[in-house]
Amino acid sequence: MTSIVFPGLGLECNIDPVAFHIFGKGIYWYGIIIACGFLIALAFCCRQAPKLGPTTDNLLDLMFVAVPSGIIGARIYYVLFYLDLYRDADGSFNLGRAVAIWDGGLAIYGGIIAAVLAGVIFCRVRKLPFWPMADCAAYGLLIGQLVGRWGNFVNQEAYGGPCTALWRMGITKGGVYMEVHPTFLYESLWNLAGLAILYFLVRPRRKFDGQLFLSYILWYGLGRAWIEGMRADSLYLFGTGIRVSQALAILSALAAAAVIGYRLYRQKKNPKPLYVEQLAAAAASQTEETEEKDKE
Repeated sequence: MTSIVFPGLGLECNIDPVAFHIFGKGIYWYGIIIACGFLIALAFCCRQAPKLGPTTDNLLDLMFVAVPSGIIGARIYYVLFYLDLYRDADGSFNLGRAVAIWDGGLAIYGGIIAAVLAGVIFCRVRKLPFWPMADCAAYGLLIGQLVGRWGNFVNQEAYGGPCTALWRMGITKGGVYMEVHPTFLYESLWNLAGLAILYFLVRPRRKFDGQLFLSYILWYGLGRAWIEGMRADSLYLFGTGIRVSQALAILSALAAAAVIGYRLYRQKKNPKPLYVEQLAAAAASQTEETEEKDKE
């Protein structure tokens, strides 16, 4: 049982990281929360897919490839930068601890990289356009992260440095009580705001396929660069003081902004219909042809 308090708000939570047991095996809240985030994200994406072009079946097939790839990539990324945590006393690598994701330890950028690569391969094999699928996935990534960060809350991870603000969070690590920034909450709220921006502002004004996904990369990168600077448990580049996720967030945000600007410029010079508009035009043309044949 772990105790997490918000002294400024008069709140206290006593949480057992294990939700329940099945045949003697503990089922952790971390895994349950991650699974709930995935299911909510999947349901939302399936509802939005027709507005962007992909079919629900194609999206579901993609999820079965991208999600496992993303989880594996997120874990590998984390383990690589925290390798000493998964070594035994004799220095040997402990594979059992390395695969125990229910104990926490997923790096979102590793998951995004792996999922995108899996998505590109999937779309090439299925001969499907990648960018409309990526636009659907942008919603899912934001939802999965805003829900999944609460798994970090249960595990007392993804917290920040010392904090004296009203909303400070009190945790005990290594027998030491400390009051810190609840950076898991900051990121969850940042992703919620990003979801609202993509859904209400970007999607209705979308000019090109991939704009939602690139906007997600831009928005998340800006927020992560800011929040990561407050983190007390950041992943650092081997033997340096460079925060890996902060550096990657800044670079990815800059790259996304550059690509968005370039694509908008190209679209203005040489307008191209969105994938969903191409499908609608093809369907309308086919309907006209069918009606003409019926008249004959």
